[in-house]
Amino acid sequence: MTKLRRYAGAIYDKSELLSMISAMLDGWWSGGHYTQDFERAVADFIGAKHAVACNSGSSANLLALSALELEKGSEVITPATTFPTTVNPIIQCGLTPVFVDVDLHTLNINPYLIEKALSSKSRLLMVPHTLGNPFNLRLVTEICSKHGLRLIEDACDALGSKYDDKFVSTFGDAGTFSFYPAHHITTGEGGMVVTNSDELYDKLRGYRDWGRLCNCEPCLEVSRKNEGYLCPKRLNFKLDDGTPYDRRYAYGFIGYNMKMTEIQASMGIAQLQKVDNFIKARKENFQTLLKYVKTCSHLSCIEAEKGADPCWFTFPMIIRDGAPFTRDQVVRYLEAQGIQTRPIFAGNIIRHPAYSKVSYRVSGDLCNADKVLRDAFFVGVYPGLSKEDMAFIGEVLNDIDNGRARLSG
Repeated sequence: MTKLRRYAGAIYDKSELLSMISAMLDGWWSGGHYTQDFERAVADFIGAKHAVACNSGSSANLLALSALELEKGSEVITPATTFPTTVNPIIQCGLTPVFVDVDLHTLNINPYLIEKALSSKSRLLMVPHTLGNPFNLRLVTEICSKHGLRLIEDACDALGSKYDDKFVSTFGDAGTFSFYPAHHITTGEGGMVVTNSDELYDKLRGYRDWGRLCNCEPCLEVSRKNEGYLCPKRLNFKLDDGTPYDRRYAYGFIGYNMKMTEIQASMGIAQLQKVDNFIKARKENFQTLLKYVKTCSHLSCIEAEKGADPCWFTFPMIIRDGAPFTRDQVVRYLEAQGIQTRPIFAGNIIRHPAYSKVSYRVSGDLCNADKVLRDAFFVGVYPGLSKEDMAFIGEVLNDIDNGRARLSG
């Protein structure tokens, strides 16, 4: 039977299970002290002032963008090679995505195309660190400062990645993370927004929690314990018409219910204690595979930006022009050998059916994004793969590149 080398998976043991059982026995399963502890732990690890937990990385992107409260019709610059839930919040918030091309060497937004894409409506850059590879933050933040633009870093694939020795997600107005099972740590489903802005932090919590005005940590803790303490802000509040009202049930935002459960947060706390080992394993697996693939004639490796220290989500590759095989042939052969593959998310997202129904603008051509759509794919480097697994994957890729593999199609 062929051994399956997955592209990703959750790595956990009894510490996560015991932590989740403890949360279940605690009896308060939504928005309590486990969530607060997890938020503080992530903020401390990343070096951010604040963190707000939510139910997914996709929700984290929507939450971050909603809390910026940009004027309807504003334009948001973003790369065409992306994941849908980096783009969808732009549309869902009544804003217009402006797509620019990517750099084939990094798979990240080409920062030299950003200023050409600006208009009088430009307000924000929403940019992913593709597959854990930090984009050129030095140049992007300079552009934002020069033109008065906000920045959201989509770091859903990039927990542990650094730029100029500083964790990504802390350079812009907000950064987002995903804790889906494929990612660097997992809570099953789950996400996080980090920020250094006190004002944005308050809005993030409000938008996450139904739009309520008051959701401070002391009130949440008291509510969880069912104690009789009353925050002085609660009953000394009046609505706009002067009606006295409990501030905990006053609503200042058109919000959502995006809360993380206590069970998820308790797993996250246990996972975060292992994150340094997870990061080390990903980097080592990437380097092991790189030794094999960098000698290939027909497969192009992805490079890190200068100043970047990626914690790779996967090992991406692009089939060079003129190669004697297609991506379809390669991935079919790899899958037949038990090596899981995936395309680079949407490739060029405007080629997908959903985006024929929405309004967007394209700046320049998207020929590199189209190349990614046709010819790019990735394999795994997650900690569940051993050095022997990585060597096997590398040898199979060498066989393909050198014509020793019998490809079909």
